[in-house]
Amino acid sequence: MIIALPQEVKNNEFRVGLTPSNVSSLVVQGHTVLVQREAGKRIGFTDEMYRIAGAKLIDTAAEIFSRAEMIVKVKEPQAEECLMLHEGQILFTYLHLAPDPLQTQALLASGAICLAYETVTSAHGALPLLAPMSEVAGRMSIQAAAHHLEKTHGGPGILMAGVPGVAPAKVVILGAGVVGRNALQMAVGLGADVTIFDCDIERLRSIDIIYGNRVKSLYSDPSALEDAVFQADVIIGGVLLPGAAAPKLVTRKMVSKMKAGAVVVDVAIDQGGCFETSLPTTHANPTFEVDGVIHYCVANMPGAVARTSTLALTNATYPFIEALANRGLVDALELDRHLRNGLSVHRGKLTSAPVAQAQQLNYISVDELLEV
Repeated sequence: MIIALPQEVKNNEFRVGLTPSNVSSLVVQGHTVLVQREAGKRIGFTDEMYRIAGAKLIDTAAEIFSRAEMIVKVKEPQAEECLMLHEGQILFTYLHLAPDPLQTQALLASGAICLAYETVTSAHGALPLLAPMSEVAGRMSIQAAAHHLEKTHGGPGILMAGVPGVAPAKVVILGAGVVGRNALQMAVGLGADVTIFDCDIERLRSIDIIYGNRVKSLYSDPSALEDAVFQADVIIGGVLLPGAAAPKLVTRKMVSKMKAGAVVVDVAIDQGGCFETSLPTTHANPTFEVDGVIHYCVANMPGAVARTSTLALTNATYPFIEALANRGLVDALELDRHLRNGLSVHRGKLTSAPVAQAQQLNYISVDELLEV
């Protein structure tokens, strides 16, 4: 198979979908790997490293897309990339389609076969290709919040940890999934006053066992959530519904009653965010204010620590890339129901029920598709 690695074009996105080591493994197995020049340069993966690994270096994205049978990326294809996709070409990357009808329509129009990292599942019901970036983003969310609490960065001048005789910041975490648990670990480590919400009692019970009275673990009751939001210095939004739009847990009215200078970090922004006031931002311009509340809604947070993120991501994605390359699409999907769950668009047909529901579109299930 001809597998291609283009350079990412999203604002301040430095991750890559394949490392030189991944390329070497694919080439040894008889595949051709095309790498756009300088794709990994900014995180220390030089063109020479890819050349030694056996890749063919390509000058332009246009040639990469025109020659590839499978495109491996990190972030969702931008408008100009969607136009370069062609009929029957496999695209394997993060898509986050539910809140993005323009991308959905562009992928349907392309005729490409699009698999989303974020909906590939595991035997235990987890999302193994989303988890490593959720771990990174969860940990980064507390760093970002602490940074923007500082007066020099627009905040109220609060030290996350406090000092003897002065209370620490009050941190509220929405969701005790991978993002939430990693944010919790960092916030507790810094000495913040932490409350975490979830509607899964078993998750809350496990947090209580680990952290005891250092953390307040609360069921996601609207009244309790509202009270906590009004008192918070920091709120981390980490609620995920696989493949679907994130629920809007914090309303516009609630934001208007929050503390002036409070910081919202909406890690769920790729799926539309869980604050009604959230809008996607970039690393170049990461924040905006609504009623004096600072919103940090960067849609590719892990891109800021791109080398760590690339290694963590490719550790998880490579076995699936290899399976698609060695077995071909149909056999790979038939043999692995978890990879099958990643298929979102197939030759002009939508195959994701959550996306169809979010955008009121028709879809065909993957099982039906494979029977045709």
